[in-house]
Amino acid sequence: MAEDESKRDSLQMNRKGGQINNGFVQNEDNLEQDPDPGSSQDNPQHSTVRIDDSREPSFQGIRPYAGMPKEVLFQFSGQARYRLPREILFWLTIASVLVLIGATITIIVISPKCLDWWQEGPMYQIYPRSFKDSDKDGNGDLKGIQDKLDYITTLNVKTIWITSFYKSSLKDFRYGIEDFREIDPIFGTMKDFENLLAAIHDKGLKLIIDFIPNHTSDNHTWFQLSRTRVGKYTDYYIWHDCTHEDGTTIPPNNWLSVYGNSSWHFDEVRNQCYFHQFTKEQPDLNFRNLDVQEEVNEIIQFWLAKGVDGFSFDAVRFLLEATHLRDEIQVNKTQIPDTVTHYSELYHDFTTTQVGMHNIAQGFRQIMDEYSREPGRYRFMGIEAYTESIDRTMLYYGLPFIQEADFPFNHYLTMLDTLSGNNVYEVITSWMENMPEGKWPNWMIGGPDISRLTSRLGNAYVNVMNMLLFTLPGTPITYYGEEIGMGNILASNLNESYDINTLLSKSPMQWDNSSNAGFSEANHTWLPTSSDYHTVNVEVQKTQPRSALKLYQELSLLHANELILNRGWFCHLRNDSPCVVYTRELDGIDKVFIVVLNFGESTLLNLQEMISHLPARLRIILSTDSAYTGGEVDTSGIYLNNGEGLILQYNTKNLLHYQTAFRDRCFVSNRACYSSVLDILYTSC
Repeated sequence: MAEDESKRDSLQMNRKGGQINNGFVQNEDNLEQDPDPGSSQDNPQHSTVRIDDSREPSFQGIRPYAGMPKEVLFQFSGQARYRLPREILFWLTIASVLVLIGATITIIVISPKCLDWWQEGPMYQIYPRSFKDSDKDGNGDLKGIQDKLDYITTLNVKTIWITSFYKSSLKDFRYGIEDFREIDPIFGTMKDFENLLAAIHDKGLKLIIDFIPNHTSDNHTWFQLSRTRVGKYTDYYIWHDCTHEDGTTIPPNNWLSVYGNSSWHFDEVRNQCYFHQFTKEQPDLNFRNLDVQEEVNEIIQFWLAKGVDGFSFDAVRFLLEATHLRDEIQVNKTQIPDTVTHYSELYHDFTTTQVGMHNIAQGFRQIMDEYSREPGRYRFMGIEAYTESIDRTMLYYGLPFIQEADFPFNHYLTMLDTLSGNNVYEVITSWMENMPEGKWPNWMIGGPDISRLTSRLGNAYVNVMNMLLFTLPGTPITYYGEEIGMGNILASNLNESYDINTLLSKSPMQWDNSSNAGFSEANHTWLPTSSDYHTVNVEVQKTQPRSALKLYQELSLLHANELILNRGWFCHLRNDSPCVVYTRELDGIDKVFIVVLNFGESTLLNLQEMISHLPARLRIILSTDSAYTGGEVDTSGIYLNNGEGLILQYNTKNLLHYQTAFRDRCFVSNRACYSSVLDILYTSC
């Protein structure tokens, strides 16, 4: 009993009272003055509580203090003046969290889809054999591209597009592939490719590469096994019986190669004819064979696993042919059938764009999507649709619920042999009007198999065409050398056995005015450099304030920095003169760009006749003649020389795409509005 009582006394205060601290030292000085902790003498610096065993303790007149026991704390916490603030703070916290969640959901719902890397900036297409030679053999290579990455970044491009570099017999510019998983020794090794890819990614850039699934080289292992009828490879290509006597072949039908003459070639090993849409060294794969489709899919996966960011699929429309093998219809039905030898003399209804072709392309898209699941690693898919009609080209975008290409490459500007305001307008509106809703456009003015702009249209149009490229909605695509205005080489002394007409735009890149234009230190290059390389080269134009290169860099920088050019409306104003005039504008931004481009003779343009309430004078943001940049023009009379272009700016809240008169002349890919208050884009305009 004594022990129990002692313990109880140690936990409670006796009726006479005691000092409670519960281990919290309020004043260490008091400990020194009062060495007897058991003393009952009141300490004025401590509150005391007297507890009566016979009734509940009273806390009247006592104020809260640090180190209170929970019994005391509960007495105070229940009081209204302490309870109400707690409850108010609690419900305010709950309300704030709910508001934040609601605001986040709302922003997500109303925000437009962010532009992906292939939409944010220009693509730069490189023909690797002609870009930079690093090993002095006269051929450009992968290391040479890596050596020039710093230059490419000065162009403000987002994506590098390298054309075919696979192991090849060199027929038709490397498109006769012997091994899709190997780098041709001319370009280097797989290690060189991996180093280049890593360096590109280190620069914050992306890499897409060519892929030609339609055919292989006749030296490919698959073809060698197919011609000897080995296992599953027997039907990897399109074989058919044909008559071959005295060196003359009578083909199964009248189908023609793209390069002319019959698309059937007799193989003496198999004693049958095989089908080739291009040269006889490029036999077509049989894509109706599921094993072939699986092989091609594995090749795509191989390069995606390496880390490439996307593909340009070429010759896709040739993937399937009709199985009935009927003759194709002649364009001129009165022509003697035996004289029909040119590709353009037939309608190719049985050898291009067959039913099922888009299903194969959609299968490629599914592989891309599988490798796009990692955040920030979207894999791009483009399809070459050169020479296709506009309606067939648009089918490569896919169906409303079945995606195919991110975009088919737009070659229509490259087909213009003469320029006028009207034909440029027709190319632009044809694409924008036919493009499926929500899809993304692209524009290019050159390529490996197309005559260069300066040789096709003239030097006067280099700057104005680049200005067009960067001010249209969508992704601009530049073929190497177009930023400095390179032209075709002359068709003499070409030591290659290819079609000369397709060689002229592939001359070595012109870096400086040293030997071989700085492309190579070899004594001989695979193609000669252009004769104008002493004045048309990168180093010279770096130092010239009015050069094509300087303007290109300014245009690409403006495109990167202006939401209006990335996301805004395109409204066409006029095309019945040598000029094309259009605006770029975005909801929520009171700034409008007017782009004026002259593709004909010198002219005087009155902008006030086109736009009501236009200010009398407008500031020039950029001009093809840098002397005018930053100045002003009189909007009632703008004089433009041939090949001259201006980007003008004015402020207004009355945007053209809201006005009835312009509503049918305005286009936008993915509509977005800008809030200057929140600094965000949203869709509920």
